[in-house]
Amino acid sequence: MHLFITFLYDLSLNLTDRYYYYGYNLSIINAPTSYIQKFINETYMERWDTGLDTSQLTLLWTCIVSAFSLGGLFGALLAGPMAVKLGRKKSLLLNNIFMLVATVLMIILARFLVGVNSGVSMNVQPMYFGESAPVHLRGAVAFSSAVFTAFGIFLGQVVGLTEILGAQNLWPYLLASNAIPALIQVLTLPWFPESPRYLLIDKGDRESCECALARLRGGEVPPSEMEEMLQEKERLTSAAINSHSTAKTPWALFKDKDLRTQLRTVIAASSAMMLCGNDSIYFYAYYIFLEAGIPLQKIQYVTIGTGASEFLSSILSNFLIERVGRRYLLIGGYSLMSFWSFVFTIALVLQSQGVAGMPYLSMACVFAYILSFGLGPAGVTGILPAEIFDQAARPAAYMIAGSFLWICLLLVGMLFPFIVKTLGNYCFLPFMVVCVVSALFLGFTLPETKGKTLAEITLEFDKKNSSGGNRPVDRPRELTLATLLLPL
Repeated sequence: MHLFITFLYDLSLNLTDRYYYYGYNLSIINAPTSYIQKFINETYMERWDTGLDTSQLTLLWTCIVSAFSLGGLFGALLAGPMAVKLGRKKSLLLNNIFMLVATVLMIILARFLVGVNSGVSMNVQPMYFGESAPVHLRGAVAFSSAVFTAFGIFLGQVVGLTEILGAQNLWPYLLASNAIPALIQVLTLPWFPESPRYLLIDKGDRESCECALARLRGGEVPPSEMEEMLQEKERLTSAAINSHSTAKTPWALFKDKDLRTQLRTVIAASSAMMLCGNDSIYFYAYYIFLEAGIPLQKIQYVTIGTGASEFLSSILSNFLIERVGRRYLLIGGYSLMSFWSFVFTIALVLQSQGVAGMPYLSMACVFAYILSFGLGPAGVTGILPAEIFDQAARPAAYMIAGSFLWICLLLVGMLFPFIVKTLGNYCFLPFMVVCVVSALFLGFTLPETKGKTLAEITLEFDKKNSSGGNRPVDRPRELTLATLLLPL
C-alpha cells in the first residue's frame, strides 16, 4: 500500500514541478527562435533606425537563452536557505511566485525568473524525494524527476510545433504557458506532507514526523525507518548540530575534510551533466540539425525525436537504477556518449566531403547521444547529494552542486554557438573529452549507493579515502548501524 501512496505523491509533484519548469522551458525556446529574433530586430529597427547584423543578433539571442541559466544559478543559491528555513514543501510552494510573475513579463527578465524557479525546484525537489522515499525505492523515486524532465522537454517540443503554439503570432502564449502547472501546484501542493526527516531532524517535531511518515507509508510508521532517522538525529546532536541549530553552510562543507571526496564527486557529476553538451542539443537544436544537413522545414519534427529519445531512455533507466545501480549507469552513460560524439564528428567530416548518407548517420548519432544521456547522467546526478550527505550537509551540498550545474550550463549556452562557428564539424570533440574524463573520474571515486544507508555509503567513501592515502580508516569489521552513525 505504501508503494502506491509514494507513487501518487511522486507522480503529482512531478507533473506540476521540475518536469515542467526545467524540461519544458529548456525546449520551448527553440520553436519560436526565428520569430523572436525577427521581433528583436524589428524593435531595434523602430528605435534606432538600423538593424542588427548576424553576429549582433546571435550574441543577443545567446544572452536571452543564457538568462535562463543565470536565473538557475541564482535559484540554486536560494534553494539551500529556503529549504532550511521554510522546509521542503513550503519552498516548492513559494517558488511558484517566480513562475507566475514571469508569465506577465517579456523575454530576458521572464527567462531569468523562470530560471530562478527551475534552480530552486531542481535542488529542493530531489531533496524532498530523497528524504521521503523508503531506502529500497529511493533511487527510483528520485529518478522519476528525470523521467518527467524528459517528458517536459518532449511536451514543450510538441506544443512548440507551428500547428499548435509555435506559429509567429502565438509565440508569446507559448512562453506564457508556464502559468498553468504553477497554478495547479499552488492548489495541490498544500495537501502534500512535509519531509519526515526535515520535521524530525531540523525541527525536532517527532509527532509531525510520524504523521507525515504514516501518510507516505499508507497509514503505518515503519519502525526501522523511524529508528534510522532517530539515530541520524542523535549523531548530529552529538556533533553539536542539533535540531534547532543552523545547517552547514557551503563554506563549512568545503572546509570539512571528511566530506571532501563526497563533495568533489558531486561537483564533478553536476558539472559533467552540463559540460557533456546534451542540453546544447535542446538550446541549439536548430543549428545542430542544420549542420547535420536536415532540411529546414523538417527540423521541428526531428527535434521532437530528441525529446522522445530522452523520455524513453529515462523510463528504461528508472527500471534499471535499482537493479544495475547508480555507479554503472553513470559510467556506462558517459562511455556511450563518448563513443557517439566521436562517431558524430566523423559523420560530419565525411558529410562535408560529400559522402552519401552521412546526414542520416549524424542524426542517428544525436539520438543515440541523447539516449545514452537519459540512461544514466540525466537522473543519477540529481540523486547523489541526497544519498551521500547527511541532513545537516544536504542543503549546502545541493547549493554547491546546483551552482556548478548552472554555471556550466551558462558557459555552454554562451559558448556553444561560437564553438560551432570556430570548430565546425569538430564541434562535439570538446564534449567527447568531458565524457571520457567524467567516466574515468566517477569510476574511480564514486562507490555504489544502491540500497545502502547513509552510514554504509559513508563507510564506502572512507575505504576509498584510505586506499587513496587521504586518511587512515581504522574501524572494526563488525559494526552496528548505531556505531556507523557516530561522528567520524
